[in-house]
Amino acid sequence: MSTATTVQEVAPGYRASRTLPLRVEALRQWRRRRTLVMGGVLAALPFIMIIAFAVGGGPDGGRGGNNRITLIDTATASGANFAATCLFVSAGFLLVVPVALFCGDTVASEASWSSLRYLLASPVPRARLLWSKLVVALGFSLAAMVLLPVVALAAGTAAYGWGPLKLPAGGALAAGDTVPRLALAVAFIFVSQLVTAGLAFWLSTRTDAPLGAVGGAVGLTIVGNVLDAVTALGSWREFLPAHWQFAWADALQPQLEWGGMVKGAVVSVSYALVLFALAFRGFSRKDIVS
Repeated sequence: MSTATTVQEVAPGYRASRTLPLRVEALRQWRRRRTLVMGGVLAALPFIMIIAFAVGGGPDGGRGGNNRITLIDTATASGANFAATCLFVSAGFLLVVPVALFCGDTVASEASWSSLRYLLASPVPRARLLWSKLVVALGFSLAAMVLLPVVALAAGTAAYGWGPLKLPAGGALAAGDTVPRLALAVAFIFVSQLVTAGLAFWLSTRTDAPLGAVGGAVGLTIVGNVLDAVTALGSWREFLPAHWQFAWADALQPQLEWGGMVKGAVVSVSYALVLFALAFRGFSRKDIVS
């Protein structure tokens, strides 16, 4: 006799789809200290950068003989420039951390607290448990990525004024187009981080140590960045998600370019789907003892 049939006999009206609602799981994750700490760090970064620019005398104050021009050189031109700069300095690593944290800590933490088996005995079907936790984890990851540019845009506008987004190589993006283009950039960054989310979530179903899942995902992401720097790999680097992590910059050009973002999104989603499938398949067969 199946578990669902047994439950229906004991508790009439039982529906697997009603167990562990997203609202309940989201509230549980929201109340955790690591969620509040991560949100505070991301919200504080724009203000730290404003203070740094004020103390240093401008974004190009310490460039010296380096003639390379980046978004940082136009950071104080407008609020939009400042928001783009915050994305530029954080997309490579800082925004990886909340994704790895929210997706890697979610299942492993339940196991480390010895509460995972009690959730399944409630009974919450394994697929339902993973689905609820994955959706909430991805929701919090997206919220973290939105929080940073929103705070940066507000703080940057207050500090440097509102205006067009000036491009380092020359030209500008009209002020009215900056918010939609920044939103597109954030959307691509989120999609590009699905690989990290998949790694973290898969590791979270394989270990009872949350730090192992989070650290493993961050470590493998760093390895991907290192491999992308190995030019000897040639065109093979195009199969690395890290190779496309800054393709979002194409969204901030006067003429919107989709090529790099589309390729990066396809690579990232492909890896993520495989990793999510491995997580669900492995967890469905795992012997839960914690």
